[in-house]
Amino acid sequence: MWKSIIYKEWIKTRWVACIFTLLGLLVIGNIFLKVQHDFTFNKASIYWHTILFRNHQFYNYSLFKYTPALGALAIAFAQFFPETVNKRIKLSFHLPLNENKILIHMSIFGTTCLLAIYLFILLFFISMNMLFFPFEIVTKTFISIIPWFLSGFAIYYFVSLIILEPVWKFRFLYAITSLTLIPIYLEKAALGSYTPLIPLLLCFTLLLSISLLFSGYRFRKGEMQ
Repeated sequence: MWKSIIYKEWIKTRWVACIFTLLGLLVIGNIFLKVQHDFTFNKASIYWHTILFRNHQFYNYSLFKYTPALGALAIAFAQFFPETVNKRIKLSFHLPLNENKILIHMSIFGTTCLLAIYLFILLFFISMNMLFFPFEIVTKTFISIIPWFLSGFAIYYFVSLIILEPVWKFRFLYAITSLTLIPIYLEKAALGSYTPLIPLLLCFTLLLSISLLFSGYRFRKGEMQ
């Protein structure tokens, strides 16, 4: 039964996941084409100095910064919006399985899918980084972009919660909350300065991972106000 649920989720999200992965690789490739261009006209040591001491953030382009968020948004819609059409999610709730476990497994699938894509993109990003920069810059750059990818998970959980929520006043409340909290993940900061905040962002994101159960509970009760 669980294999059938996983297969169903994969059918809904496979094309979105593939397009998202390709987009991430293209964006990173474009970043390092520019880095290669800059290296051609500057000495490596001078370019490294501008990164370390003048806060030049070669990676901080809007398209890359928001790529994890856009991918998470697309996967959440692909996964949960079809379940709200004609209340199809109720068909899953009539299976001989616990409703909460069904929702949790759906959320775990989406989370795992995002995690796999993010790790693949990050591995490519770090590999390209190591071709041009010393270990110190690679490490600080990696730390600086972790919140962007955590924002993707947070957006996935918020959007899933909002889509599945049957009560409009709660949808509005969740939307306002997400618009207030998500920008914290995306604040511009100096290279590596997010280090002390990452554990807090990680804990908050993990707490969000079970939020889908609240909407699922009201959906099961049939609340539609």
